[in-house]
Amino acid sequence: MAQNNVDVLIAGGGFAGLTLAIALRQGLGPSFAVTVADPSLGKSYDGDERASAIVAAARRLFETLGVWERVAGEAQPMLDMIVTDSRLDDAVRPTFLTFGGEVEPGEPFAHMIENRVLVDALATKAREVGVDLHMAAVAKFDSARIPGQRLDVALADGGAVSSPLLVAADGARSSIRTSAGIATHGWDYGQSAIVINVAHERDHEGRAEEHFLPAGPFAILPLKGRRSSIVWTEETGEAQRIVALPDDEFHAALEQRFKLELGEIKVIGPRRVHPLGFFVARSFIAERIALIGDAAHVIHPIAGQGLNMGLKDVAALAEVIVDAARLGIDHGAASVLERYQRWRRFDTMTMGLATDGLNRLFSNRSDALRLARDVGLGLVDRLPVLKRLFIREAAGLVGEVPKLLRGELL
Repeated sequence: MAQNNVDVLIAGGGFAGLTLAIALRQGLGPSFAVTVADPSLGKSYDGDERASAIVAAARRLFETLGVWERVAGEAQPMLDMIVTDSRLDDAVRPTFLTFGGEVEPGEPFAHMIENRVLVDALATKAREVGVDLHMAAVAKFDSARIPGQRLDVALADGGAVSSPLLVAADGARSSIRTSAGIATHGWDYGQSAIVINVAHERDHEGRAEEHFLPAGPFAILPLKGRRSSIVWTEETGEAQRIVALPDDEFHAALEQRFKLELGEIKVIGPRRVHPLGFFVARSFIAERIALIGDAAHVIHPIAGQGLNMGLKDVAALAEVIVDAARLGIDHGAASVLERYQRWRRFDTMTMGLATDGLNRLFSNRSDALRLARDVGLGLVDRLPVLKRLFIREAAGLVGEVPKLLRGELL
């Protein structure tokens, strides 16, 4: 098959890969050729009930790219959030911390949206702006015949692509990261997240809840309608035991944690279990390669920041590439990619270690630690300035924020 020359080849057609492709086409126009390669492109997501929290900064990015208007009707704003800390068998769960849900008047700090809705909208927008969506995986890559200028990439369907930049958006088990010889450092938590959706009798009114239990956090995240997404953390062996329970026993275990504030509940969709860990790539770049999203980092879901960190990568890399291309600079050169790495790696480590610390602080059975953290939560709840800072941090609006996350065009 003839070799196809493109300006950027993106391996991975999930949130990060598709969003980056759209941003580059909109920033640099139709003469800038972008290909997304992923065998799952075009795959039906029917029956996939998974959902994600989209923080305010990420929503601004999608709004700027013309994607949010397509999905806004399916997105549920988080209007407030409560945090509790208790044992599983406690009759009452006292609320230690509450957050109002707006970062600016009329702008919620986050929305919940089902993954299939957002991925479908991104794929449609990518086609509209002229991104080449290729249903094949990257099989291997080599330095081009002209050393240092391009990579020669072989696709699994026999296709061949030459590009000055290959972006790895191919997930936590990234084959590109492995082939590039980039190591990771991190650890397994010995925990797994049970992810399910539930329907309930009463309206959640946009409230999110995070219940810290000794085995790990139990999060109730509002979806459109009388539905919620549950992220339920347990020790891995216990999580596997729970999901294997008969329906009535599983329902009893769920109800014990969910409680009955929203009335009767019913599981909708499959039960899923995801092992939890923390890792960060030792480098986010290699020669003419950049890592984004889960290929670069995976963190604990305790703060709901995993997807949004990946979108920060997208916004930063897109800005770096667009700036270089407009100046006529080789956008795959080491100096350009180093700017991206400096921008993102420290922030990633900071957030990763913060979520790691939170998980260790709350996922334990120590009465002394419980007293200390509850005093701390109570103090934060009484300091409006600090609470607002936490909300803006969670919304992705603190620090050196890329243009797209501020709602600005590249």
